[in-house]
Amino acid sequence: MALTTHVPTAAHRRKALIASLIGSSIEWFDYFLYGTAAALVFNKLYFASEDPTMALLLSYLSFSLTFFIRPIGGVIFAHIGDRIGRKKTLVITLSLMGTATVGIGLLPTYDMIGIWAPILLVGLRIIQGLGIGGEWGGALLLAYEYAPDNRKGFFGSVPQMGAPIGMLLATLSITSILVLLPEESFLSWGWRLPFLLSATLVFLGLWIRSGIDETPEFREAKATGKVSRMPLTETLTTQWREVLIAAGLKVVETAPFYIFTTFIVSYAVTNLGFARESILTAVMMGAAVSSVMIPIMGFVGDLIGRRLLYVLGTLSMGLFAFPYFHMVNSGSTASLSLATVIIFGLMWSPITAVLGTLCSEIFATKVRYTGITLGYQIGAALAGGTAPLIATWLIGRYDTWQPVAIYIMLLAVISLASAFAIRKRTVHIGGKFAEAAE
Repeated sequence: MALTTHVPTAAHRRKALIASLIGSSIEWFDYFLYGTAAALVFNKLYFASEDPTMALLLSYLSFSLTFFIRPIGGVIFAHIGDRIGRKKTLVITLSLMGTATVGIGLLPTYDMIGIWAPILLVGLRIIQGLGIGGEWGGALLLAYEYAPDNRKGFFGSVPQMGAPIGMLLATLSITSILVLLPEESFLSWGWRLPFLLSATLVFLGLWIRSGIDETPEFREAKATGKVSRMPLTETLTTQWREVLIAAGLKVVETAPFYIFTTFIVSYAVTNLGFARESILTAVMMGAAVSSVMIPIMGFVGDLIGRRLLYVLGTLSMGLFAFPYFHMVNSGSTASLSLATVIIFGLMWSPITAVLGTLCSEIFATKVRYTGITLGYQIGAALAGGTAPLIATWLIGRYDTWQPVAIYIMLLAVISLASAFAIRKRTVHIGGKFAEAAE
């Protein structure tokens, strides 16, 4: 008996894209709230130390810790996603993230409960890490596996907008409270409001995601019996090389992102004397521009090739590292804002726009969730979460920004090598010949 493949309608594809984008944005909003609060609040309220630098390092360490938890969450939820389905996994990850975020908003400070305050804060952050560890792969595949063959790049770029949109919303919420409240009120209770209000966004995301169907590619794999019984084992034995490539592709996307959004907040305020509102506004501008540029870059990737666009973005990122810090250290708010917009809109956007699709194309459907999640989260653990910590240490050790710029350039070299390590083959897509990963 012939097996008929369900072809999704345009309405189904739009619904999947919306569910992917909104859910991803909410998860990253919750996640980045912690990063912004780590730079401005947690070092004062949860990590008691007479040395401000040490308190900040401890705060960043709590931020970095979960990047090593994310691969664990990725393995757990990727297994569920490759065995049971993408949709159910995404509901679980969003629920975890929402619960942890509200918990942080309710958490007593060090002055109230002593050492239990940072312990519980780190515990809730670990739960966030588990949730976000499985979120990215599911949100990406929800869009990618619904996409027509000739628009994989554009569809794959849409969930990538979740990170800058989440960053924009997180920074906007904190900045608004900073403007409306005096310092004492902000540190006392104002910072908690975005964490608590995120509950409404989580319920919205859960409602939207519960109304979508499973992806066509996974349903076809399940119907034909091509669902892996042990996705992790199969991935590590048959596609370990692709996992390493995906991790290498990730490092230039993740480390600079956290340097330009998390580290730069404390650096600009503490070392350069910028007002907090100025640097947060610059980050919001960069995130807003990036949110617009990412789908445009995804469309361009469909036209000129995803690997080529990734390489161009990575080269630009490495070459702009020194000019970026020159502009930031000029002391001009306008120069700081321009540098942030350039690095986000023109350098980082093409990298992140094609990263998900580029990684998805190198894995088979039955282990795709596991493969892309492992590569993504390993790369994030090695480079992303540690980036603010490494940058802060480099500044403290050498008392200059040049080592941080060199660090960014080295990451670009690693990612370029990974991009050129992808094996290519020619396939027939939508009536045209195009390159795809082997």
